[in-house]
Amino acid sequence: MIDVQTWQLEVFGSGLHGPGRTFTYDQLRQLPQREVVAFIECAGNGRSFFALQQGTPAPGTQWGLGAIGVARWRGVPLAEVLKRAGLSRRAVDVMPSGLDATVVSGGIDYGHVRRPIPIAKALDDALLVLEMNGEPLPPDHGFPLRLVVPGWIGVANIKWVGQIEVSDQPLFSLWNTQQYVMTGDAYPDQPVVTTQTVKSAWELARGAELSAYTPVALTGRAWSGTSPIHRVDVSIDQGATWTQARLNRRNGAWVRFRYTFPPRPAGDFELWARATDAQGRTQQPTVPFNNGGYLFGAIVRHPVVVV
Repeated sequence: MIDVQTWQLEVFGSGLHGPGRTFTYDQLRQLPQREVVAFIECAGNGRSFFALQQGTPAPGTQWGLGAIGVARWRGVPLAEVLKRAGLSRRAVDVMPSGLDATVVSGGIDYGHVRRPIPIAKALDDALLVLEMNGEPLPPDHGFPLRLVVPGWIGVANIKWVGQIEVSDQPLFSLWNTQQYVMTGDAYPDQPVVTTQTVKSAWELARGAELSAYTPVALTGRAWSGTSPIHRVDVSIDQGATWTQARLNRRNGAWVRFRYTFPPRPAGDFELWARATDAQGRTQQPTVPFNNGGYLFGAIVRHPVVVV
């Protein structure tokens, strides 16, 4: 575990006026604080459905929809720290770096986990987090300091932050060049993966049994990386007809939806939930394949059995 008595945050780079600055843990705790409820979600969440639903398997951890968590985060806006370190108008990219072990692959040491974010996002809502759910960050969530970038893929939310480079030129690392980049026939420009897509998930097991000829109250969650969820529609006839679900109170990260499965005779059914966010992004029946299996945002066909 990192000792906060000796730990320091170093901010440096060509995007600053002057040599930069270091901050101690106590100094960061004295700066203006902000709290946000936000999810952190792996870019590969839903990867298994490329194979299960579209017949195009992608390598990597075969996640269902469980690679996501929501918490209440409290800390110092990254913008505040950059300003105090002497941010220049020339700044283009900001790259926090973790203090975990360096990543070695194929005999090459790629250094600490780090990934640049553009200055616009850094100054918008990125947060240098000191607390999680009202308590100091636990070690596995990056104590003493981690970055939370609301709406962005999990790898952007660097843990155990010890350095922040601010540059007047674009920055690069393994995690925005070889990894977490969309590649494949559908992505000739190979865009870097940043914002999470729109997703929804049911709060019951796949293949769950429901009682025949009985209405059953079901719930699920829907979320988006860009804006709040506006509506969720549900189909039990593979998209032939849709019923609007009822949305519960939002918590700032995702929304719970409710749907009553109507009385039906015994048989096999699929629950389809289709979420739409406030910017009009809507889940589609399929999504283009990419080699990394990132950002599967299509409607997930959730089987249930009426008995």
